[in-house]
Amino acid sequence: MNIISITVSTFATNCYLVSCPETNETVIIDPGAEGKRIIEKIKTLNLDVKYIINTHGHVDHIGANSILKEEFKVPIMISKKDIELYNNPGFGLSLVLRKQPQPDHFIAEGDRITFGKLSLKIIETPGHTTGGICLLGDSVVFCGDTLFAGSVGRTDLAGGSAAVLMKSIQERILVLSPETVVYPGHGPETTIGAEAVSNPFLSDFKR
Repeated sequence: MNIISITVSTFATNCYLVSCPETNETVIIDPGAEGKRIIEKIKTLNLDVKYIINTHGHVDHIGANSILKEEFKVPIMISKKDIELYNNPGFGLSLVLRKQPQPDHFIAEGDRITFGKLSLKIIETPGHTTGGICLLGDSVVFCGDTLFAGSVGRTDLAGGSAAVLMKSIQERILVLSPETVVYPGHGPETTIGAEAVSNPFLSDFKR
């Protein structure tokens, strides 16, 4: 699995290009902004884009959906539970966004997204938003705004719940292998093991 992180927008969102090294088939995870820059990188690497995947519906994770869909003519995927948020992405910036194309496929718990010889499994992790998801691959997990290095997603926006987020992290994320590499929606990568030991927001969990 080849993973390229591109930091975009004033929110410093991590957009990930995840590709199969044997086929170059690629998924774009959370293209929050700077679509032309993302397109340039994809073309430079000669990647074959198959899907655009949003871990949730906030503007800083969907902002470049329109330009990327126009360029690559590929399906957009998101949880149906976040469709209201997707259509009203918030932060007061929706008026400056291009009109968002509607998702082509809704993804849910246990679904697998296949590209080349790889696949990513959907894990539903509500709490930051109602329809937040993570994407689990071979020893890697793309967490959106569920879990960060040393922190967790905020829960003070529409659809957020601190109790639900903590439950998602404890029951869906911390049960993964400690060696699993976490690719968050913002900030540096980390591991499940490192967060279980040192993340101050998780200190109440038994390990």
